[in-house]
Amino acid sequence: MRNRFLAFLFVILFVVFPLTGCGLDGSQDTPRETTRDDTTKEQGSSNPLPTNSSFAVHFIDVGQADAALVICDDKTMLIDGGNVGDSDLIYSYLKKLNISYLDYVICTHPHEDHVGGLSGALSYATVGVAYSPVLTYTTKAFENFLDKVISQGKNLTVPTPGESFFLGSAKVTILGPLHTDYDETNDLSIVLRIEYDEVSFLFTGDMERKAESDLLEAGYDLRSTVIKVGHHGSETSSSYAFLREVSPTYGVISVGVDNDYGHPDEDVLSRYRDAEVKLYRTDLQGDIICTCEDGKTLRFTTAKNSDAITNPTEGNSSGSGNNGVTEYAYVGNLSSKKYHRTTCGSLPAEDNRIYFTTKEEAENAGYLPCGNCDP
Repeated sequence: MRNRFLAFLFVILFVVFPLTGCGLDGSQDTPRETTRDDTTKEQGSSNPLPTNSSFAVHFIDVGQADAALVICDDKTMLIDGGNVGDSDLIYSYLKKLNISYLDYVICTHPHEDHVGGLSGALSYATVGVAYSPVLTYTTKAFENFLDKVISQGKNLTVPTPGESFFLGSAKVTILGPLHTDYDETNDLSIVLRIEYDEVSFLFTGDMERKAESDLLEAGYDLRSTVIKVGHHGSETSSSYAFLREVSPTYGVISVGVDNDYGHPDEDVLSRYRDAEVKLYRTDLQGDIICTCEDGKTLRFTTAKNSDAITNPTEGNSSGSGNNGVTEYAYVGNLSSKKYHRTTCGSLPAEDNRIYFTTKEEAENAGYLPCGNCDP
């Protein structure tokens, strides 16, 4: 009787434990499917950056248009491509950097000055995922982009607000558009925020005030170290409420020289002055490259005019009741790299001047004091 009981117990153990025991059913040998949400949780931006990690954003000078190339570690993402006429420029830019594969391509919205040059990019590089807020749009520029995507065996993907993915060590979160029925195509712009350890970047396409307001109401974390200024500095974007929430340290305006729209608008420049944001502009400085290697410190390099006054009256307001006009204490000579008192008899010609509010500001920009006026 005892032996029959032991035999019965052995059978029970043999049947039950393979179903519940670790590894006996082969579950440890089968890779678990990892979803995008799993990846986000497992690789949060609070993790230390890997050795030799680096991050860069190339704000490409495409005139009155937008194009930005993001490179993190060995991963790449192109956000817009300028006008159709910029296709060769984008092609050459990727070729120069030997980027023949783009992990992500973002068409923020289907206007030509954003989608036009993307077909040039995809004439040189293949793409992993191509995002667009719409699947169809009746312009040749958008159709050319769509044809290039399809020719590579891919389809356009309409992103979902709140979804995220990783570009190397950087986390990219899609914030907008929150709705598909905006009256303005600009408000359909894909908005994304990139986090690289302690620094962050906000790309807003041509989003206007209605979509800005919707993002504020949605409660997303918009705080960013750098903002790609919306709609080339148009009055339709960069509301005070939005800027207060983003609270950027730096802003980059992609805009054409002497463009017909009057961009960037003086009211917008004033808002950025009030917010004490340091601006960079492609119309004045050409290609602008922002790099980061430690997740904390940003370095900006420009193709030209690194000392350009990008916000004509930026600085501290005099506060003396003179209509808020900035009082500059020192005048720099762009050629000699000397700075002078405003009363100096050796001031340079107007087109060779740069203005500073403090000695420290002048010297930090690489200027030496004039020997005559001894500022």
